[in-house]
Amino acid sequence: MFVTELRFECFADTTITAAEKAINNLLEAYRANGQVLGREFAVAFNEGEFRVRLMLPEKESLHYSFNSTWVKMALKELTEAKILAPREKLIGQDINSEVSATEFSDWQVLYTSYVHMCSPLRSGDNLLPIPLYRIPATFNGDHKRVIRWQTEWQACDELQMAAATKAEFAALEEISSPSSDLFRRGWDLRGRIEYLTQIPTYYYLYRVGGENKEAENNRPCPRCGSHDWKLEEPLLDMFHFRCESCRIVSNLSWDHQ
Repeated sequence: MFVTELRFECFADTTITAAEKAINNLLEAYRANGQVLGREFAVAFNEGEFRVRLMLPEKESLHYSFNSTWVKMALKELTEAKILAPREKLIGQDINSEVSATEFSDWQVLYTSYVHMCSPLRSGDNLLPIPLYRIPATFNGDHKRVIRWQTEWQACDELQMAAATKAEFAALEEISSPSSDLFRRGWDLRGRIEYLTQIPTYYYLYRVGGENKEAENNRPCPRCGSHDWKLEEPLLDMFHFRCESCRIVSNLSWDHQ
């Protein structure tokens, strides 16, 4: 991933309130399309201009060709707030994050965790994140629903990893059960992405607990009950199970690895 800085200059008298609204609307539009990563953006005002540093999946993530309808409208609204189109200055590559996938693979997976801020769509070749703006818009012109699902999954993952409250069990149910609301929404998004890209797309179903390693190795697909989903060798050193019909991948329980 890459760090860049956007600078917004005023071309006429305006107000902090109008500028704040227009700039934040653009940043949220970029986020909903997968062009910028993260949830919070610190916008600073100094010497007559506004500045914000952003994390991008690729150097060219903010190129106009990737802009969604919302982004295009947000750019026009900057003019109404008396602000010029942003000037971009690439700072450099972030040394603490992953690089994005440069090519599509034969399969892909919807996978995330609370420590990842990159795209939840991953390449089946190397598990590198695929920038969402590289695929057709999933719903309503961008990828807002995918980002929202990712945010909810990460929140549940953080709760169950903390293991400090009763909320842990409800959170674990959401990310590990095929009957949960979070699974249903994510699995539907997976199907939408597969339809749009024409690339087999799987959903990662988190697994922890279980009686013992033998029972784990013999557990069936939790969605269809098939025992044929156990793999001889784990995919990407992580996924020990893959159900072709259900489009689900899963790990051997983290308690028995």
